[in-house]
Amino acid sequence: MNIVDSIILGVVEGITEFLPISSTGHMILVSKLLGLQQNSFEKIFEIVIQLGAILAVVFIYKDRLIKSIELWKKLLAAFIPTGILGLLFHKFIEEKLFNPFVVSVMLIVWGIVFIVVELLYKEKEHHLKDPEKISYLKAIGIGLFQSLAMIPGTSRSGSTIIGGMLLGMKRTAATEFSFLLAIPTMLAATGFELMKNFHSINANNSIMLLVGFLTALISAFLAVKWLLNYIKNHTFIPFGIYRILVGITFLLFFL
Repeated sequence: MNIVDSIILGVVEGITEFLPISSTGHMILVSKLLGLQQNSFEKIFEIVIQLGAILAVVFIYKDRLIKSIELWKKLLAAFIPTGILGLLFHKFIEEKLFNPFVVSVMLIVWGIVFIVVELLYKEKEHHLKDPEKISYLKAIGIGLFQSLAMIPGTSRSGSTIIGGMLLGMKRTAATEFSFLLAIPTMLAATGFELMKNFHSINANNSIMLLVGFLTALISAFLAVKWLLNYIKNHTFIPFGIYRILVGITFLLFFL
């Protein structure tokens, strides 16, 4: 890996982490295209740039996060299903499912899901418009949807947004809750991986880590701001179409 690779991967992570197109899937596919091997340094690199993406959300929602203990309680409740299932199945998923074929198939499957849900979804006045007002039961329900994203190519943000919409949230509220839920979820996941791979950091590769971190932070900040503005007047159908086209393209390419 070199500086150019770190910039490319930082941008990919920052943009795809919060758009419903699967950051893990795109990272696997782009790494494959760049000819990068999944070694201990690349694992720690991916962890560091994820932290950069998380920090972007913290910056955007810092006032709400500081003021609302109730919001934190509901985010932690939503995190519980993924936390438990992640501990149980993390090793199996990482060893068996982290490959371009699975990513391509899941991009297509969830692209179809997005289109179908959006065609059936009718936003109504009584739908929840404030993420802080969600019930604990529905928060856990969204957490269950998030658990589906342990399969690479699914999209953590995509599955939680779909879950929120199906559980009676307005599109904007579901999107914001998805962004906020990334904080405990990704902190736990990155912290776990950081402990396992911390030995890979040294003076020689620290510059690449810093470049990737800052690139992911900036691109994630811009992506979140853009998506929040976009969904005020648009559906997620274009993302569904994009997922299907990318999934088919990579399926043909890798086969």
